[in-house]
Amino acid sequence: MAIATTNPATGETVQEFDALTEQQLEEKLQRAWDTFQTYRDTTFEQRAGWLRAAADIFDAETDRLAELATLEMGKTFKAAKAEVAKCSLGCRWYADHAAEDLADVEWPKPSGASENARIFTRYQPLGPVLAIMPWNFPYWQVLRFAAPALMAGNVGLLKHASNVPQVAMAIEDVLNRAGFPEGAFQTLLVGSSVIEGIIDDDRVRAVTLTGSEPAGREVGARAGQNVKTSVLELGGSDPFIVMPSVEDLDAVVDAAVSSRMLNNGQSCINAKRFIVHQDVADDFTQKLVQKMEALTIGDPMDENTDLGPMSQGNGVTDLDEQVQDSIKSGARLLTGGERLDRPGNYYPPTVLADIPKDARAYYEELFGPVALVFRAADADEAIRIANDSPFGLGGSAWTTDEDEKMRFATEVESGMVYINKVTESTPEVPFGGAKNSGYGRELASFGPQSFVNAKTIWIQ
Repeated sequence: MAIATTNPATGETVQEFDALTEQQLEEKLQRAWDTFQTYRDTTFEQRAGWLRAAADIFDAETDRLAELATLEMGKTFKAAKAEVAKCSLGCRWYADHAAEDLADVEWPKPSGASENARIFTRYQPLGPVLAIMPWNFPYWQVLRFAAPALMAGNVGLLKHASNVPQVAMAIEDVLNRAGFPEGAFQTLLVGSSVIEGIIDDDRVRAVTLTGSEPAGREVGARAGQNVKTSVLELGGSDPFIVMPSVEDLDAVVDAAVSSRMLNNGQSCINAKRFIVHQDVADDFTQKLVQKMEALTIGDPMDENTDLGPMSQGNGVTDLDEQVQDSIKSGARLLTGGERLDRPGNYYPPTVLADIPKDARAYYEELFGPVALVFRAADADEAIRIANDSPFGLGGSAWTTDEDEKMRFATEVESGMVYINKVTESTPEVPFGGAKNSGYGRELASFGPQSFVNAKTIWIQ
């Protein structure tokens, strides 16, 4: 894929960028390594000050930065502004909490230790960390790695998605203007063909990827070959379970549509599989279809737009093929399902029901504005359907029954389960998946602790 800004709302290529030459990449890798030798010795107070300054820039330049995200990947302008604001929140959170998260941990003295012995764990940074990041949340995905990693004393190397180069460069610019030393965070405008070589480089000490399952398998394998720490946040096909005890079905449907349409339907933690108890399935499905059909599709810069374009044309093609193949396999189309005859990468809000197991929609992740409806006879069947997936990122369940709340929380196989609330990513709460959705955790205290050497020290 060319490194370029292509407006998803029009299909127009706005600007193209040259990939780094081999020599330029070498210079950046060496700069990262050299910077780490001194950056690791900066204090938490210094790093926190720079991170708070970055938050101030995000706050002051929200509109400008948000416009870049809308231009490059098509999210609505209001959603882009909310994403930039979350970056500010994340910077301030880690500025306030990372030192505590990385404080020495004292351990009890085992037998044989001297009376004056001190035994503790000290968290020390690893070095340059390569972050391979996706286009769907082009600011937040990066900052939720960068803020805690920088606070831990690591330096960052960003290989961003090739369709968001201006956002990638804007993030580096914000952190540089905030006061971080040159080389503490660098954007690498490179293609995917050089990623293995970067992971192999001895100066790169760890890697994190948010992206597709195939990409995660390749990166995780390469990191493993090099015995390097890796964190993978991959795809998801999150269940959204609805039980008959819910008191306000309309509010639950609103939450369902909001979650499924988040980021124009392009989020790993979108609710994708709506598993509804048979007693309320007909009512829920009817309301879901009505609300999906009422969404306003249009220019993502228009404040009245609910659903903007998908990020890339091949994403529209892939999604439509999944939908059409599933219909041929027996899935029932309730609304949408036909590509829109208009410029840009638009796909209509779509609902499929009665999805057989041999349909692509049953096991694959549908990364776009398509909702899948399943009926369940009881909680047992709802859990069985929820777990009948290779993915296990997040999920939510909606019920007022106390026993059901704990059953869903305990038995749904995923890294996160939210009860009576949609899944979200916020700096205060750990984030990550299970099964084919990846491994490792981000955010909360896991963020700064993900890329450190937890060194045991025994002073006799």
